Amino acid sequence: MRIEGETATNTDPTGPWSLVVPLKPLALAKSRLAPASGALLRPRLALAFARDTVSAALSCPEVADVVVVTDDAAAGAALAALGALVVADTPAAGLNAALAHGERVTRSRRPGAAVAALNADLPALRPAELSRVLEFSAAFPRTFVTDSAGIGTTFLAAGPGVELRPAFGGPSRARHLASGAVEVTLAGIDSVRQDVDTGDDLRAALALGVGPFTAGRWAAGVRAADR
Repeated sequence: MRIEGETATNTDPTGPWSLVVPLKPLALAKSRLAPASGALLRPRLALAFARDTVSAALSCPEVADVVVVTDDAAAGAALAALGALVVADTPAAGLNAALAHGERVTRSRRPGAAVAALNADLPALRPAELSRVLEFSAAFPRTFVTDSAGIGTTFLAAGPGVELRPAFGGPSRARHLASGAVEVTLAGIDSVRQDVDTGDDLRAALALGVGPFTAGRWAAGVRAADR
């Protein structure tokens, strides 16, 4: 696992953005997905989602680096292997505290960075769509992308010198709007909006076209279930 202070970037680190991706311990992640995936496949899918999310983010030319906040050693090692900087969730006080910690780590390394929080469960994420969101966000102090249900949030951005102020969880779209963040209403960014919490969400992501880690894990799980 990478530790704080090590350099982790994409292969062409020209972008101004640093992304913070929080990830629960895999044993606890995606509990609502269990009815559709089964107890054994669920944590493996959660890791596959995160690997596809981080891989897509690091392929985006606007992204300089990705900081993953997690206490899961196996997940941390897998995501560090992709090029992410992995830091421990030292606050251990929930999602928003983890994101604030990731923001502090990022800005201690790159004080002038624009920072965005990105959900770890975006297995259909396309770099080109994320690029469009980041380009839009560069014109505002804070922006966010609502999830496919129009209730939660999958992405929250803050420009250089602007505090992120994450308010994820439940009806976070309303909270981010109330905080003054600008909603990104671009068409054609479905992959940035399609997080996966339930079986219906997974089917929607599969229909969009998931990344190779999720596709492989899902196919292996289906084959195992058919035996």
